[in-house]
Amino acid sequence: MLTVDDLHTYYGDSHILQGISLEIPRATITGILGRNGAGKTTLVRSVMGFTHARRGHVVFEDVDITHLRPYRIARLGVCVVPQGRQIFPTLTVAETLAIGARPKPDGWTADKVYGLFPPLRERRKQLAGTLSGGEQQMLAIARGLMTNPSLLLLDEPTEGLSPLYTETVGQAIRKLEQSGMSMLLVEQRLRFALHYSDTIHIMNRGTIVHSASPRDLAKDEEVLAKYLGV
Repeated sequence: MLTVDDLHTYYGDSHILQGISLEIPRATITGILGRNGAGKTTLVRSVMGFTHARRGHVVFEDVDITHLRPYRIARLGVCVVPQGRQIFPTLTVAETLAIGARPKPDGWTADKVYGLFPPLRERRKQLAGTLSGGEQQMLAIARGLMTNPSLLLLDEPTEGLSPLYTETVGQAIRKLEQSGMSMLLVEQRLRFALHYSDTIHIMNRGTIVHSASPRDLAKDEEVLAKYLGV
């Protein structure tokens, strides 16, 4: 579904991504782990077109999207759920979902996302800025689903969440995968990534230094200690 080939991204003269290559198959969850500053968010930004790569290619559904503008990438079916949620605090839940809606036959609607996140239905008239952190994260994911994407880029979806909301988000991610959604899951929580990913790549200083199945990674104490400090 998505192929990243030898991607190099810079911020000014700073060489952030230094030859990243990976693939995201259809209906799978590809996990990205790494310490702060490893380049994980820059990878998301580069795929989405917010920060264009100087070298390499990003191909989505046989279309080279490396240098496309973000709105064109979104129309092709890629959606990012950004780190920090970035919701509009003065809009209600219902308004937030409405502004992101891109109707599609048999696609995601407000009723469907309320079914995935029932608390949002109860708070549909409430201002987004008054929601709890967990509810805001549910809203951020729901807003993304309203664009009816086929690939979700989830950047730190459990950041700052309580164990209860972390479990809620995890269950939603699992349901999305079972429905055929493909996802790139950028995470800091090792246990969460191990539980929900099909494949995991570890980034360090702008490169992928290790790739493994969750089961194999969980047993590799040397890699966990070297790159994640576990």
